[in-house]
Amino acid sequence: MTRAAAVTRLSVTSTGWGATALRPHMANDEDTRPGLELSSHGLRRDGIPWIPVSGEIHYTRVPRERWADRVAQMRAGGISVVACYVPWLHHVPEQGRPRFDDRYDVAAFVDLVRTEGLDVVLRMGPWAHGEMRNGGYPDWVQRAPVAHRSNDPAYLALVREWWMQLAGALDGRCEPNTVLGIQLENELYDAPEHIARLKDLARECGLSAPFWTATAWGGAQLPDGEVFPLYGGYGDGFWVDPGEPWDATFRQHYFFSDIWDDPGIGADLRTTSLTTAGQAGAASPFPPATCELGGGMATAYHRRPLPAPADVAAIAHCKIGNGSAWQGYYMYVGGTNPAPAMQESHETGYPNDMPVLSYDFHAPIDESGRLAPSHAELRRQHAFLQAFGARLGDLPSHLPDLPADVTDATTLRWAFRGDGDGGFLFISWHQPHVPLDTYEGAAFDIAFDAGTRSLPSRPVDIPPGTMARWPVGLTVGGVPIEWLTATAVTVLAGDVPTLVVTEDAGIPVELAVPAGTSVDGVAPHDGLVGLRPDSAPVRLATAAGDALDVVVIPAARAQELWIVTDASSTARRVLLSADELTWTTDGAVTLKSASPEPIVEEYADGGFRSLPLVRTSAPAQSEALDARPGREAGAVPAEYGSFEGRPSAPDDATITKLAAEYELPLPHWAGDPDAVLEIGWAGDVGRFLVDDAPVADRFWDGSSWRVATADLGATESLRLQIVPLSPASRVHLPDDAARRLAASATPLMSVDRVVLSRRATWLESSGPEERGSL
Repeated sequence: MTRAAAVTRLSVTSTGWGATALRPHMANDEDTRPGLELSSHGLRRDGIPWIPVSGEIHYTRVPRERWADRVAQMRAGGISVVACYVPWLHHVPEQGRPRFDDRYDVAAFVDLVRTEGLDVVLRMGPWAHGEMRNGGYPDWVQRAPVAHRSNDPAYLALVREWWMQLAGALDGRCEPNTVLGIQLENELYDAPEHIARLKDLARECGLSAPFWTATAWGGAQLPDGEVFPLYGGYGDGFWVDPGEPWDATFRQHYFFSDIWDDPGIGADLRTTSLTTAGQAGAASPFPPATCELGGGMATAYHRRPLPAPADVAAIAHCKIGNGSAWQGYYMYVGGTNPAPAMQESHETGYPNDMPVLSYDFHAPIDESGRLAPSHAELRRQHAFLQAFGARLGDLPSHLPDLPADVTDATTLRWAFRGDGDGGFLFISWHQPHVPLDTYEGAAFDIAFDAGTRSLPSRPVDIPPGTMARWPVGLTVGGVPIEWLTATAVTVLAGDVPTLVVTEDAGIPVELAVPAGTSVDGVAPHDGLVGLRPDSAPVRLATAAGDALDVVVIPAARAQELWIVTDASSTARRVLLSADELTWTTDGAVTLKSASPEPIVEEYADGGFRSLPLVRTSAPAQSEALDARPGREAGAVPAEYGSFEGRPSAPDDATITKLAAEYELPLPHWAGDPDAVLEIGWAGDVGRFLVDDAPVADRFWDGSSWRVATADLGATESLRLQIVPLSPASRVHLPDDAARRLAASATPLMSVDRVVLSRRATWLESSGPEERGSL
C-alpha cells in the first residue's frame, strides 16, 4: 500500500435531509405526467428517485439523415433526455413562411427521440442565443418596431404567431406525456413577469410540459414557483477578452461547493449588473439542477478554448457530488449551421465572431459524428447515475471545510453525498491550466448515526487527475459494504448480482466488509481485503446467505467501458471495447471499427469473453490524401479590425484574397456515410469549398479538424483554403498552439496531414462467432 509522507485526516458528518421536502405546483399539480414528481429534494419516477442526464443537440444543425445515428450515440453515452433549441431564425427566416421540412422537421425529431426511449426538452426561446445571429430571432423580428423580450403586446403577437406555427407542426406532441420540459427564454435576468407571461402564452398556444425551465445563472430574477431554475458550469469560455487569464468563474467549477450560480456565463452580453443568487436556497421548492454543464466549448475568433476530456468530466463529477438533481450538458453533439450568415458576429453587433458554419463545440460527439474522448469519461458517470440514481437521488450533499478560494491548489477537493447510514465519497483532483500536485496522506472519517467509518486502512496519496466515487455504507443484493476505494460504475442483475467498479489510477483498491462476511470463502483479517484490478470477480457472502460479486476494471481499461441497457434501463451488460458501440432499444449491439478484427469483450458468468461479431458493411479503409498546392497565401496583417477590443475574423472576401489553396482529390468511397476527413493543420482560419461555396470552416486551435465528406456534398475533390496566422496576432490560443505560433518567425500556415477513413460496421451475432464480409 501507498505510504504517504504526511497524514491529513479529512472529516465530515453525514445525515439525512434537515427539512421536509417542499413540493412546487409545477409537475405535481399542473401539467402532470403520471408517476412524475418534483420536490426540493429531487425528481421521482413511479416513486423512485431519478437523476436525468440531458444532452444538447440542435436538430437544425445536423443533417436529417444523421439524426438516428446521433441519438443512438447519445443513448450509448448514457443520455436519458435530449435537449434542443427550437430556433425561430432557422424555422421562419421570412415572415409567414415557416419551414418544418427536412432538417427543420421538429415533429419527426421528437418522434425519433421518443422511439429511442429518451425524453425531450424543447428550449423554445423565443430568444435563444446558441451563438446564433440576433440570438435566434429572424431578421424581420429583430427589425420589428417592438420592445423585444418584454410584455409589449406587439412583441407578444409575433411570439404567438411563431408558437402557433410550432404547435401546428408538433401536432399535439408538445404535451406532458411526450415532452418532459420546455425552456422559456434564455439568459434573461431581470424580467420575471415576462417569463411568466411566456409560460401562459405557450399554454394558450397548446404547448405544455411537466417542467417549465429557465436559466438561472447571473443572479437571474425568475417568477416564483413558475419555472424550474437551472444552472450551468463551464471550465473555460470564449466570452472572455483575449488577453485575460483563466477566470475565477471558470475555476470555481472544479471545486465541491454549495454555489450553483455562474456570473460569467453570458456576461459579455449582459447589460445589467446583478448580484449572484447562488443555490436555489433552503426555501425553494426546487432542487439544484443544471442544463448547461460544458460538454465542450465553442471557438470564437478572438479566444479559442480547447477543453481536455478530464476538464469536461471533472466539472460534471463535482456537480454530482454537490447534490445535482439533474445533469445537463451543452453541447453534447456538435453541428453545422444550416446556412451561411446564421452565426453571431461583430457585423451583427455581438462581441464575438463565431465560425460561419461550424458549431463543433469540441463536444463528446463531434461535428463529423466521431466520438471525442470525453464521451468515455462522461458515460462512466452516467452509468453510475443510472445504476445508483435511485439511492443517490435521495441523498443530500455534505461538504467538509472548503478551500479558501478558487486559487487554492493544496486543500483536497472532496465531498460526501449520503445520509445517516451511507452514501458515496467524491474526490476531484483535477483542473486545467494550473496543474495540481499529488495530494499526500489522505485519510477520511465519515460520521454516521451509528458511528464513524474511517478509510482507507492506511493514508493514500491522491494523484492529479483523480475523479473518484467510493461507496461507503452501501448494500447491494443484501450484502453490506463498509467501504471500497474504487469508483462505482454499475450493478449487474443475476442470481448473484455484480458490483462493477473501476480502479482509480495510483490508489490501492481496498475493501472493508462487516464481521461475518466472507470474501471468496475466507473471513478477511479485520474485515479488510485488497482487490486486484484484473477484472476477475471476488465473491462476498453473508451468514444470511446473500452473495455479491465485485469486479474491478483496471484504470488502463476504463476508457473502454460501455454499459449496455435495454429500453427499460434495468437489464444491463458490461462490455469492453476500444471502438464505438451503439445498441438498439432491445440491447442489440452495433460496432464501428477501423480494425479488421475488432474485439468486444462482455462480462458474463464470472469473466470476460469475446462477443461474436459479423461484419455487415464494406471493410474499413484509410487513405492519406495528397493536398496539392494551388495558389500561395498572401501577406496577412496582425489584425483584421476589432470590436469592443476583440480582434475580428477576416471576412469572406479577405479569406478568398489571402488564403493559400489546396486541391484534395477524393477516392470514390468518400461519399460513404462513415467517411471522415481528418486534417492536421496550422494557421488562422480554414475552410473547405465545393463549387466555390464554403461547406465547412474552422478557427485553428491546435486540434485536428474532422469533417464528414458525405455531408459536404463533395464527389471528386475538395478545395481547402487556409489563412496564415500572424505571429503578432492577439488571438488567445491554447498553450500548445500558442507555443507553435511563438516558434514561427513568419505567419504560421501548414498542412501536416490529410487522412480519409471509414470504419466497418459489425453487428453482434447470436450464433457462432462469424468474421464474414459483404
